[in-house]
Amino acid sequence: MEYKSTDIKNIMEEILEQKKDKGGVKSLYFVGCGGSLGALYPAKTFMERECAGIKSAWINSNEFVHSTPKDFGENSIICLACHKGNTPETIRAAALGKEAGAAVILLTWLQESEIIQYGDYIVRYSFGEEKDTAGEKTICGLLVAVELLKQTEGYENYEKFLQGVGMIDRIVKNACEHVKKRALVFAENHKDDKVIYTMASGAGYGAAYMESICIFMEMQWINSNSIHSGEYFHGPFEITDANIPFVIQISEGSTRALDERALKFLTTYAKRIEILDAKELGLSTIDSSVVDYFNHSLFNNIYPVYNQALAAVREHPLTTRRYMWKVEY
Repeated sequence: MEYKSTDIKNIMEEILEQKKDKGGVKSLYFVGCGGSLGALYPAKTFMERECAGIKSAWINSNEFVHSTPKDFGENSIICLACHKGNTPETIRAAALGKEAGAAVILLTWLQESEIIQYGDYIVRYSFGEEKDTAGEKTICGLLVAVELLKQTEGYENYEKFLQGVGMIDRIVKNACEHVKKRALVFAENHKDDKVIYTMASGAGYGAAYMESICIFMEMQWINSNSIHSGEYFHGPFEITDANIPFVIQISEGSTRALDERALKFLTTYAKRIEILDAKELGLSTIDSSVVDYFNHSLFNNIYPVYNQALAAVREHPLTTRRYMWKVEY
């Protein structure tokens, strides 16, 4: 049976009822590869910060298969993201979940794919230029975490979180319009760069990670690394100079101070800085008690405006690959 993001509340009710006589749910694992793993980062952060009694982790699919957590089993939920449902490593992780008796939630986009045979619950997320951000992969992953917490320990900011879900699509679309001209300038200024670093913190870090590995490295063949703003001063800041380009996310919420500290150093010693400030882009209209968890959706949906402009000026389409899907790996 297929589900949407709005069905996740009912999915969690059913799972908890099924697990009640088996000792309940004791662990929640978020599993995927590449951008699909990155999209689950806010859910991972939510569980770490808000949930006291349920173990959670965020693990690459292949690592999950080869280094499976000891407690993984019938008292677990595994939430896997797989865009087209054909990533071999994630398929194996889903099969492992099925074999172990865990509740298997699959977040995917295609109607039919190899992975769905291993899912107890197939959640179809929205995708594409006309998508509703409230139904995207990241929000689906977050809702799995939020509903699990709400229905087990309780979550005092539950209604405020749902209000944020209802606001995020409008915020994202307005922000995308806001950065259009900026993105064109960025593309022109960075078309010949051989390296671009991204920087972020908190629940929004996954967006910087995805931009680095999936866009700059995979789709544009530009060397890159995502630097955690809190880690910047513990090694990476030594490469800072007037010529090295940085894209820095300034999040709204609890880790904003980390980003602002890094930005202060950059503006002193670097010259080529692209600043994406969530407050300027309208995210602060979401309640401060839950705003942290929406940074990723904002930044990750702004990046495509930049990416399309960069690909066009470099004459390097985002679909271009050298190895992916072309050679054995």
